[in-house]
Amino acid sequence: MNDFAGRVALVTGAGSGLGEAIARRLLAGGARVTLVDNRAERVQAVAARYDPTGGSTLAVTADVSDARAVEEAVARTCAHFGALHLAVNNAGFTGERGVNTGEYSVEEWRRVLATNLDGVFHGLRHELPALLASGGGAIVNMTSAAGIVGVEGEPAYVAAKHGIVGLTRAAALEYATRGIRVNALAPGFIATPDLLASPPQEREALAALHPMGRLGEPHEVAEFAAFLLSERAAFITGGVHVIDGGYSAR
Repeated sequence: MNDFAGRVALVTGAGSGLGEAIARRLLAGGARVTLVDNRAERVQAVAARYDPTGGSTLAVTADVSDARAVEEAVARTCAHFGALHLAVNNAGFTGERGVNTGEYSVEEWRRVLATNLDGVFHGLRHELPALLASGGGAIVNMTSAAGIVGVEGEPAYVAAKHGIVGLTRAAALEYATRGIRVNALAPGFIATPDLLASPPQEREALAALHPMGRLGEPHEVAEFAAFLLSERAAFITGGVHVIDGGYSAR
């Protein structure tokens, strides 16, 4: 698993769930990782859990909806580790559910897009120049099965996740000959701590949406992200890679 030795990565939303699982996988592969999250206690706990000696992680508290904060996180990474080769723009949240587009509030629309879509743009805006300066690398943007199909009652989240697909493809084309690969990963419903905290009947209903009849596991998504970031995926860019137990195949 020493596939990321000598590489420096940045992962947003690294304080829990998919971000934590991806950061853990990259650390296990030998990478040094900047862990970014908007809650200091969570990201510091992840750093202590997987890097108790403190030599392989940098914990940064930042809200990805703030362009300046993301710029600072990238700058701190390069100053601390001397380079940036890999990035995972994972931070996001669902927002209000069960509200149709005609009743959805403008405030909630802007709040959801600010993190889910603007946050990915802010990441790319500052990660891409840093990767170029470091000799190239790879980026994974976290979209969702909701970025491929429609979902009722979640217009802002669906719009943001579809937007990430377009942003990923545009960046992939722009940097394809410059040593940087950009891909999107589209999970279905994953057994993250937040989802597992929901009532059992809700979890069962979500699991049943997948033809495989279960929720995905964070480590499964982390392994796919690691593949896309690795040299094993050297000819893969601009793709939207689904890991959803068949959800979007219906």
